[in-house]
Amino acid sequence: MADSGQRWLARLALLAAAVAVVLLLAVAGFRAGIGLVLVGAAGMAAGLAAVWWFVSRRGFVRWLAGFVVLAAPVTVAVVYALAGLLWVAVVCAVLWSIALVSGRRALAGVPSGPDEHETPPPVRPHLIMNVRSGGGKVERFNLVERAWLLGAQIHLLDGTQDVAELARQAVRDGADLLGVAGGDGTQALVADVAAEHGVPFLVIPAGTRNHFALDLGLDRDDPVGCLDALVDGVELRVDLGMIGDRAFVNNASFGAYAELVRSPAYRDDKAGTMLDLLPGLLTEQQPELRLRAGDAELEGPQAVLVSNNPYGTGVLAGWGRRPRLDGGRLGVLAVTVHDAAGAAGLMRGRTSSALLERTATEVVITADAPLLPVGVDGETVSMPTPVRCTTRPGVLRVRVPRLRRAAAVSQPEVDWTRLRRLAFSTGGELT
Repeated sequence: MADSGQRWLARLALLAAAVAVVLLLAVAGFRAGIGLVLVGAAGMAAGLAAVWWFVSRRGFVRWLAGFVVLAAPVTVAVVYALAGLLWVAVVCAVLWSIALVSGRRALAGVPSGPDEHETPPPVRPHLIMNVRSGGGKVERFNLVERAWLLGAQIHLLDGTQDVAELARQAVRDGADLLGVAGGDGTQALVADVAAEHGVPFLVIPAGTRNHFALDLGLDRDDPVGCLDALVDGVELRVDLGMIGDRAFVNNASFGAYAELVRSPAYRDDKAGTMLDLLPGLLTEQQPELRLRAGDAELEGPQAVLVSNNPYGTGVLAGWGRRPRLDGGRLGVLAVTVHDAAGAAGLMRGRTSSALLERTATEVVITADAPLLPVGVDGETVSMPTPVRCTTRPGVLRVRVPRLRRAAAVSQPEVDWTRLRRLAFSTGGELT
């Protein structure tokens, strides 16, 4: 059901877009206004094409492309300034930003997430803490002492133990909750054991990124607050992704990104390693990937991201947030860019032939190689082909604090036809 707030947001989006168009055409004139729009679009396309040359070439060509990346927006601004319309461009950009933000919020569903279940607090919680994760967050936030005061048993990792076996041993010793203070890779290993034994799982974001915690509605800057779940918490039933017999809570990546993560230098110098390796990964012969996701098939993508539930829509969907973690579906994002024209074509978003977005319950990746490097929640592993990804809906009981940040809100692409129907509707269901 569309409420009045959504309808007014839709009307604001249409109004802001209309004012931007009318302002440009009124001040610049119809022909000049259309020309300036084309100049802006050409500048964006040139910038994206130059990005491709920058990441896929070395030496003089790379630095020439870098110059174009910086020069393209400056050139567009100069053209507008010479026409005496720079202020118009700025105002129009602000209006379009308002239109897009309002339109997405109008079309977004009500903030939602997995249903909460009331369950008694654990009696014998067992927490596994990685003291090296996140630059030493465990020590910096004094998590060991705080958890111990709440009755938790604690095991500190030294980098040599089998994390999954530690979790299984804790269950055999009577643990009725398993928790992890560490990164997403460690979280996934223990989450798999928790799901296997049907015990609740506690997420303490003590790693570097902790995307799983973010999509659960947890505050990544407050790992101490997550311990509140031990005394005043609720349970969520969420999905686990599987790649072969290994679980993942966020995503599994194939192709260029997986090759980057495999490099020993990547963790210490991400930018430098990317600049050094990407030309070879994008332009030289690599194992050719073949993707099957539901009824969709794709030959030769350079990068594939399979996620535990789909990310929000858009070109950079894989780097956003997941509106839900209990949808029972895998998200699939595949990019195929072989030249500058393909890079510029990414401007078209979901209609671009360079980008494939799907959801599926099973994804199969094959290649002309017996082993493939795969990035699983940021950790690199080698897996025999074909690699099969599936989902286990609702198998993980996650215990979270009763009071926490809201889960992610879906931010769809703006469908202007649907937005117009919503703006002029009088209530009821939007179709």
